[in-house]
Amino acid sequence: MKDIFSKKISYCWLILCCAFMVAGCDLEEVPVDTANKDAVFGSESGLQLYANSFYDWLPSANNIHQADAISDYSTRRNAPDFLRAGNVYSSRTSDNTSASGYDLIAIGADWNWGWGTLRNINFFLENNKDPKIAADVRQHYNGLARFFRAWFYFEKVKRYGDVPWVNKPLDVADPKLYASRDPRTLVMDSVLADINFAIQNIKTINDPSRTLITKDVALALKSRIALFEGTFRKYHTDKGLVNTANTWLTAAAEASQTVMTNGRFSLHRGGGTDLSYRQLFISDAPVSAEIMLAVVSSTALNVRHAANWYFTSATTGTRFSFIRPFINTYLNIDGTPYTNEADYQTQTFMDEVKGRDKRLAQTIRTGSYKRTNGGNLVAAPPAFTYTYTGYQPIKWSVDNVAIDGGNNNTNAVSIFRYAEILLNYAEAKAELGTLTNDDWSKTIGALRSRAGITGGLTTLPTVVDPYLQSTYFPNISNPVILEVRRERGIELALEGFRFYDIVRWKRGELMEMPWLGIYVPEANKLMDLNEDGTPDVYFYTQTPTNQISGVTYVNVATESYKLTNGNSGQVIWLPNIPRKWEDRKYFYPIPESHLLTNPSLGQNTGW
Repeated sequence: MKDIFSKKISYCWLILCCAFMVAGCDLEEVPVDTANKDAVFGSESGLQLYANSFYDWLPSANNIHQADAISDYSTRRNAPDFLRAGNVYSSRTSDNTSASGYDLIAIGADWNWGWGTLRNINFFLENNKDPKIAADVRQHYNGLARFFRAWFYFEKVKRYGDVPWVNKPLDVADPKLYASRDPRTLVMDSVLADINFAIQNIKTINDPSRTLITKDVALALKSRIALFEGTFRKYHTDKGLVNTANTWLTAAAEASQTVMTNGRFSLHRGGGTDLSYRQLFISDAPVSAEIMLAVVSSTALNVRHAANWYFTSATTGTRFSFIRPFINTYLNIDGTPYTNEADYQTQTFMDEVKGRDKRLAQTIRTGSYKRTNGGNLVAAPPAFTYTYTGYQPIKWSVDNVAIDGGNNNTNAVSIFRYAEILLNYAEAKAELGTLTNDDWSKTIGALRSRAGITGGLTTLPTVVDPYLQSTYFPNISNPVILEVRRERGIELALEGFRFYDIVRWKRGELMEMPWLGIYVPEANKLMDLNEDGTPDVYFYTQTPTNQISGVTYVNVATESYKLTNGNSGQVIWLPNIPRKWEDRKYFYPIPESHLLTNPSLGQNTGW
């Protein structure tokens, strides 16, 4: 099988040489079909070339590493319109994928209210019937099509709730073009049927490039879908689907366990616990032991992404920074909660990052972080020209200053990896109340062991962490569920999961958390963030007369930027810009233009 770049080139050849195109970006638009179908559906090579077009729907590298720009643990340049109080974000706003910039959770082809991909898939499924091609070959490609249709609809349901279920290409006279939305149960049962078909019929077992859909990737998608649906139904009790939640949770656990039993993937441990986690995110080639599917860059084809630009530029992107309440959830290296320490609230940055879960230093800049600049390895503490809170990400950005200013990154960006499978299995079993000590050891314990944590790796937790419970999940009293959620947040940080984790747990109120940063013992005083003897930042309430070169001066006497106690305390960004969660925001609004075309769709509650 060709890699992803060859697939794209081949698909372009197919369009040009076969004069075949399926068009129609939305359900209400007139479809146009022109084709010599035999050129496509009469040979296995034709099926393969057509199936390559499905991959165009996958998220880009930038879509993934920027997706958490709207989440509970992120601060950024401006409060997202979607989270602002009032009607800043509306059904009219959602018409335009660029109107809110990074406020959109997954910006990509048809990831919002677009339907062209669905028509492309359905057209394939309707026409892939040529008896000259072996049945198992046709079923393999139908399995690929139904894999993408399952994922496509999963994203639609996550975002909009009830949506129209369409399983055939519609012509202009088909009444389904102007029909109402179908119930969530019908759509998700159809999604489950699609992904089960894909698992059963996709023939590809292993893909060294990690760019193709395999049977294990299909199982991973089922695991992701079923966990979401099971927990959504369990915690959104107003939807009346609680009695079916365990069916989905069981499906999530079973799909995850199958991947685990297959034994084709494992946690990457190369480089030791100090390095192995971050290697997954900065390596050019996908780390094949753990990465199941990835977006791969190519210097030869000029296909790159902009992670460094996004995470180091004061003007590009959102200036994403983590907030302190989330950083507080990283355990001490001995497995005890950091927040058990009596002085945790007043520990300075230099002290709070020591002796912690080693993923912390592989996710944000800490005192030991260095970068390559002009061939030299230089200290690189948090740069307050970028970060607002002091917790500046490094998970996706590489350490070479030379590539900071543009689309220069070539590191692979994972879409599915084995760690998620372990987390999905642990969470599904925890929610079912069937997670055992052995399960814990193979999942949460294994992940924490890789992170250098030494305690609590082999037995289920029995004590609730009061900080984690009170700050994040006050309605959860089960220590196992609490710890699984802690682990998921840390392990999958900045991988695009957080917003919809919060949605399915029905904890949207977390989006209102204050944007708190590092503790500053005293304003108007130099701080050395990495303790190398050179001052790095100066938070002032009065403009200093003599400024030192190399020091970033930050005014904390403004309406936008303050210290919580005036002349000391945690830095806080945008304290006077209200962010308000309302239950209507568990779903996005149906775009206004489509409601005007088809009023039968109806609008989501509250919009």
